[in-house]
Amino acid sequence: MEGMEIERKFLINKLPENLSSYPHKLLEQGYLSTSPVVRVRHEGDDYVLTYKSSGLLAREEYNLPLTQESYAHLLAKADGHIITKTRYYIPYGEFTIELDVFQGDLAPLQIAEVEFKSEGIANAFRPPEWFGEEVTYTRTYHNSNLSQFGLPT
Repeated sequence: MEGMEIERKFLINKLPENLSSYPHKLLEQGYLSTSPVVRVRHEGDDYVLTYKSSGLLAREEYNLPLTQESYAHLLAKADGHIITKTRYYIPYGEFTIELDVFQGDLAPLQIAEVEFKSEGIANAFRPPEWFGEEVTYTRTYHNSNLSQFGLPT
């Protein structure tokens, strides 16, 4: 939802079977600022600058399309590590699980995110068995912090 992001995040106990059969994209992203969050991302044919306010379960989010040239120019100014991950889109009832499998320095980290239309729906969500610990309220698992500090200890 443009303007507001309501999502829960979970670590993964075990990857789902036939993972490669789900739609997926390679994502590359860097952070120009972590407070507030200002991110540039390359996803498929899309280049986007994103602003996110502070918050854990719910926060403001705005996206602005970029050209490939603008993206490259801004990515060179990123603070911290550039994050590369494969994102899988897995249907789960009325929801879509976005499963991120991190590469490089953040491997073998795997985080699933599920976005919701309201906080009530988010709080009522029951995750599948293959999800592990919920990290929605753990800032160290925000991508902006991962770009600065690496894997949580």
